[in-house]
Amino acid sequence: MKRSAPLAFALAGVLALALGLAACGEKSEDVTGEREPIDLVLDFYPNPDHAGIYMAEKLGYFDEAGLDVSIRTPSDPSAPLKLLAASRADLAISYEPEIVLAREKGLKVKAVAAVVNQPLTSMIWLKKSGIGGVSGLRGETIATAGIPYQDAYLKTILARADLTPADVKAVNVGFGLLPAILSDKAQAMLGGFRNVEGVDLRLRGKRPVVTPVDQLGVPTYDELVLVARDKRLEEDPEPTRLFIAALARGTAAAAANPKAALGALLEANPDLAPKLTRAELTATLPLLNPPLQRRPYGYMAPAAWRTFSGWMRDNELIDGLPETASLLSNDYLPDAIPE
Repeated sequence: MKRSAPLAFALAGVLALALGLAACGEKSEDVTGEREPIDLVLDFYPNPDHAGIYMAEKLGYFDEAGLDVSIRTPSDPSAPLKLLAASRADLAISYEPEIVLAREKGLKVKAVAAVVNQPLTSMIWLKKSGIGGVSGLRGETIATAGIPYQDAYLKTILARADLTPADVKAVNVGFGLLPAILSDKAQAMLGGFRNVEGVDLRLRGKRPVVTPVDQLGVPTYDELVLVARDKRLEEDPEPTRLFIAALARGTAAAAANPKAALGALLEANPDLAPKLTRAELTATLPLLNPPLQRRPYGYMAPAAWRTFSGWMRDNELIDGLPETASLLSNDYLPDAIPE
């Protein structure tokens, strides 16, 4: 990417406790007795988007909640929701558009917390390209990841500048977005994250121009969400509540102690480059722990989900408009607010 009544503490309390534990740098003592196993599947390899998860693990917050959490990396980003729906995982990290598509396909899964409550996906070009705005993309090559709903992003973005997809050359490069723009095979990319590819390009001195898609006409959405299976939520919701409570503490602890969060990530994924990961983490932590205006950690705005689902329908990504309650629930958050 919730709590029982005794564990539904206020966010201020979560922050205070996380600050205290993070400051001393000590791992909490494990609870005694049998712990509930939770199998979590990430959306991708361990990276700064998962800082709250790995800090919760490092500081023993999952253990304290009575959970035995195992964290898996998927074989491909489309796998988590399929594993979850097939009861081969208990929780998964995914993306709001994927939840909408999953429900359209009949998968009984729903988002239970926002891990990043705003778009990270961005349109990126380099200053040296001379592109002054979206209208300057006419005739240029745009590298994309080949994801259908991101192709719809491009259509929406271009339409605001009175352009159509025929006015640009979109090339599906899969995971090769960064090489495409660095090699000048593309003048822009759509699909890179502002806190990943945007940061990488800045560290390379390439002076990127990075604009999240919700600033270019695409409705806002929750980029990363924690997802659970409907049946599990109906039959045994408590482990999900406990997990999110621990994740809230881990996220606050990561924000309070970025150095410890960096250490937790590098321990989880030794292949990460420390300098780049530190810079990405700096850009990511404010997005993981944003001001929520008295809303609980992980809150998802139903009205925004409804608008985004409508945009997906209007772009023929789904056939009908799903019930928002089938897509998400805030009922498992700390101090959950009834809809």
